[in-house]
Amino acid sequence: MSDSPRYTLRYFDRIGVAEGSRILLTAAGVEWKEEHPEWPQEKPNQPFGRMPVLVEKGRNGMNDFIISESGNIERYLARAFGFMPANIQHAALQEQLRDQASDMFSAFIAQLVANPRDKEKEAQFDNLLTKLVEVQTKQLIANGNNGHLFGDQLSYADIVSYAFYKIIVVGMVKRQANIVEVVKPKLTPQIVKFIAVVESDPLLSAYMTKSDSLAAVVNRPTAQL
Repeated sequence: MSDSPRYTLRYFDRIGVAEGSRILLTAAGVEWKEEHPEWPQEKPNQPFGRMPVLVEKGRNGMNDFIISESGNIERYLARAFGFMPANIQHAALQEQLRDQASDMFSAFIAQLVANPRDKEKEAQFDNLLTKLVEVQTKQLIANGNNGHLFGDQLSYADIVSYAFYKIIVVGMVKRQANIVEVVKPKLTPQIVKFIAVVESDPLLSAYMTKSDSLAAVVNRPTAQL
C-alpha cells in the first residue's frame, strides 16, 4: 500500500480561489499535499483546463476521483468531513453566503481588470461587499456573536467566508495596493471578531503556521497599512 497522501490539491502557489479548499483539508485533519503544475503547459491535462483541481486517491483498486471548480471542491470536502449540515435547508443557508461572496469576488476582479478605470464596476463591487458584510454581521449577531456564523463550531460557511476575505485583502494586495484601505473600513466589529475566531481554531493551527494572518492585517493601525 502506498504511503502517499490521499488528497492532492492542484493550484498556483499563491492565495486564491483554492484557499477554501486548503482550509477544509487542513480542518479535516487528513493527509494531503499541494501540487503547482507548470502553467500553461499543464492546462490541457486538467479536467476543464482550469484550477483548482482535487484528486482523491482511489482505494482497493478503484480509480482516482478527480473534480474541478473551487466551489464544487469546497462543497464536496465540506460534506465529506462534516462541515456542511445534513439538513438541506440548513445547508442552503450556508451555501448562499458562499455564492454571495463569490459574486462579490467576481465584481472585484471585474473592476480590477477594467481599463480604463470603470467607476460603475467599482461601485458594483463596493455595493456587493457592503451587502455581504451587512448580511454576515446580522447572522453573527443572531448566532450570539460567538465568532461563528452558525452554531459554535467551525462550519462550511465560516471557512469559505473567511477564505474570500483573505483572498481579497491578502491575496490581491499585489494587484490593488489600496485594497486593505478599501475593505477595512467596511468590516464591522463582528466581522473582525469572526476572522480572529476562525484563525484561532485549533483545527487550523497547521494552516496558520504556513499562511499570512488576515486578522493581523485587519487589526493593524491604518497608519501602518
